[in-house]
Amino acid sequence: MTNTSENFGISPAAAEVYESRFVPAIFAQWAPRLLDQAAITTGTRVLDVACGTGIVARVAADRVGPSGRVVGVDASEAMLAVARRLRPDLEWHRGDAGALPFADGSFDAALCQMALMFFPDRARALREMRRVATEMVAVCVPAALDEQPAYRDFVDVAVRHAGPPAASLLGTYWSCGDRDELRGWFRDAGLTVDRFTTHTGSARFPSVDAMVATEVEGSPLIERLDAGTYEAITSEARTVLARFTDPDGSVSAPLVAHIVTAR
Repeated sequence: MTNTSENFGISPAAAEVYESRFVPAIFAQWAPRLLDQAAITTGTRVLDVACGTGIVARVAADRVGPSGRVVGVDASEAMLAVARRLRPDLEWHRGDAGALPFADGSFDAALCQMALMFFPDRARALREMRRVATEMVAVCVPAALDEQPAYRDFVDVAVRHAGPPAASLLGTYWSCGDRDELRGWFRDAGLTVDRFTTHTGSARFPSVDAMVATEVEGSPLIERLDAGTYEAITSEARTVLARFTDPDGSVSAPLVAHIVTAR
């Protein structure tokens, strides 16, 4: 996820955390589901909007083969630097989701995984995706926070120790989860929803401490915490998240997400 709101700035260190922690723990599992629902196959021209470090683009490239085309676009140069390092053979562009730097109809499908919630004008971003894609617009977003028991508990812990700003910095992830509101943005963009599905996956971490570190250090929240507050969050999280912890200490946090495809 790349956040383009004023609340988030992606540093090179945060981009590395995103790729090394968030991608294997959370995002890698959703890319195949998104591509399946969007019917991405050999020869498809794909645009990955707000590509981050490029997990969707990388999986798509394996599907479309040499006869297809995969392009990633993101507002964060730090994210793109990681993406280029991992797949220098793919096309990576810096750009705004609200004004995509591509001609009309440049792609067959425009995809966006776990990033719509970071755009200040969601309908505008979807309208841009519709403009550049001739066949399909597909989006994957987390469901609302009240459908995420582990993350809801974690955000509550963070707010208790770091104050209300923690809710803004961490709660943005869940801000596109309302089904009716999500459908409304597609409608406002001139798109007709083809399929709206909801899936339950999991966010897996080797320990509660690793989960807390991933969530905190992968966001600007880390810049607002002193060592004592960080430790207090981690300590309480060990207790609060114990019900999501396996006997070996690893965490399996339920993660519910919507996948929407439209034309």
